[in-house]
Amino acid sequence: MNSREAEEYINRIQGFGSVMGLDSVRELCKRLGNPQERLSFVHIAGTNGKGSVLALVSTVLKAAGFRTGRFFSPTIFEYREGIQVNEHIMSRADFCSYLERVKTAADGMTAEGLPHPTIFEIDTAMAFCYFLDKKCDIVVLESGMGGALDATNIIANTLAAVLTPISADHEAYLGKSYQEIAANKAGIIKKGCTVVSAPQHDAASRVIKDKCRLTGCPLVWARPEQARGIKYGNYLSSDKNSLQRFTYGSCKDLAISLAGKYQIDNAVVALEVLAVLAQKGFPVKEQKLRKGMMEAAWPGRFQILAKKPLFIADGAHNEAAAAVLAESLRFYFTKKKIIYIIGILRDKDYRKILERTYAYAEQIITVTTLGPRGMGAYELAREARGFHDSVTCADSLEEAIELAGLLAGKDGVIVAFGSLSYLGKLIKIIENNRKQQK
Repeated sequence: MNSREAEEYINRIQGFGSVMGLDSVRELCKRLGNPQERLSFVHIAGTNGKGSVLALVSTVLKAAGFRTGRFFSPTIFEYREGIQVNEHIMSRADFCSYLERVKTAADGMTAEGLPHPTIFEIDTAMAFCYFLDKKCDIVVLESGMGGALDATNIIANTLAAVLTPISADHEAYLGKSYQEIAANKAGIIKKGCTVVSAPQHDAASRVIKDKCRLTGCPLVWARPEQARGIKYGNYLSSDKNSLQRFTYGSCKDLAISLAGKYQIDNAVVALEVLAVLAQKGFPVKEQKLRKGMMEAAWPGRFQILAKKPLFIADGAHNEAAAAVLAESLRFYFTKKKIIYIIGILRDKDYRKILERTYAYAEQIITVTTLGPRGMGAYELAREARGFHDSVTCADSLEEAIELAGLLAGKDGVIVAFGSLSYLGKLIKIIENNRKQQK
């Protein structure tokens, strides 16, 4: 299978959509030799913060010398970037080779009258095969949607089951109440693992506690409120001052380069996960812990793309993430002129996202998100005008970036947020513009 054939196959099976359940992926992995049974995992579920916790934990483990796989979705720049070993993206050659291997197994299923696996099931099986062949010591695995019936949940050897903050998202699949959504996400909890949870809504907390009692799993609560000596990043000054620092437990004056007020909370969750792993054969020396925490990066999450004007990209694509973004904007940029670029998928609760964020913008520029779930710039602008008087729709990302720059001036702040589906292209445009200016 070459790159063109791989792309054609991916495009074809993407049309199968999402199917909740484990039967198909179990059968697929069985035909591939059940690679997941010979791997050890940190399994992460939740609504927001999964990627940042994954980045922090996996980068520290890599710094400590452990061969670390990581699997996540959605991706921003390239399809295959969601499968990495020691932060190296799976090569094109490997991607084609492993995809062909998994395709052969999937074709065998359909030949016997079984449903064809979904794209996410294909990706998950491919990642397991790759991580096993690359002899990963540990894999940090992000659940795709929910937990209990997510394809990643066929794993058995979970060292730590991690639950980031749970809120409303994918209600059509996961339920509309905190209790229903939490029950789905808590499905990653299995006998023998230790559970680490971020602070949760009361209803979600009860579900998690009940599941831990049922399975006999120890439960560790991350306590961000106990972080002290916090020094938040100053993103309007030098890069040196953009590091955020805090002390948590015996870990004193840790620095992280991840931007955004909420990243302190994610870092606290990561520290609790690493403490659990240390008890399970993955100890990390203090020097390596500090190195990994500071080097961890996660594109598209309050990512600083440029200065003068300050340009931030953030994948706030649901109400909870929008609320956290708004809190960071209010905290860091009081009295600053803020210009928004917004692109949101149609199946997201765009009205609640707008309601949470509109008050901090002087001007809103809307852009189109592509694909079957995409939403046009004009339609989004019409919705945004229900919240804000100054709304403009752009015909392209290039136009949106240019207009935002003119409106912000050198001292303003531009914030591009919403769907990750357009942020990758936007980030590349900004990077290319910066290179051309040098």
